[in-house]
Amino acid sequence: MSQFQFVMRSGPTPGVTFPLESDQLTIGRDAVNGIAINDAEVSRKHARLSFQGGKYVVEDLGSTNGTFVNGQRLSGPVVLKPGDVVSLGEQIVLMYDSVNMDPGATMASPRKAARVEAAPRAQPVAPPPPAYAPPPAQPYSTGAPAKQTNMLPIFIGAGALVFICACAGFFWWVDATYRWCTFFPFISGCP
Repeated sequence: MSQFQFVMRSGPTPGVTFPLESDQLTIGRDAVNGIAINDAEVSRKHARLSFQGGKYVVEDLGSTNGTFVNGQRLSGPVVLKPGDVVSLGEQIVLMYDSVNMDPGATMASPRKAARVEAAPRAQPVAPPPPAYAPPPAQPYSTGAPAKQTNMLPIFIGAGALVFICACAGFFWWVDATYRWCTFFPFISGCP
């Protein structure tokens, strides 16, 4: 038997695991969601997960900041594969993963029973430790280009400041060395 989970790679609680134990789950900022993520980038009801044919399908619920799978914004339902990266907005990154469970485990319940028993919870509950040690969490880049700052206004401002300082310095030097008539012969009083 296999269990699916989300592991938060970046967001308010990096490293937190969200076990997916229900046929229908919503992800959002409200505590009534199956996966509650309290962050301004997450809408109250952001996305929905549906268990169909042994796989989870994710779809955006008209969120403000969008739902992305592997960097692509969702425009319809998408079937998740282990290793997929689900992003909510730009800052919240969840890794979708499959965890193999020990068949001799103390308690195993069918997915239907888990759906009935699963109540909305404010805080995620960590699953039992896997039979293998997963690799340590690595910082993850969504592949989205970083926001670039428009440097043109900065260069224009710096250039104007240098020009004003150069002019002020020149006029100070002309005045200090009495060279007004040398540089500006058209000034009245110059021979």
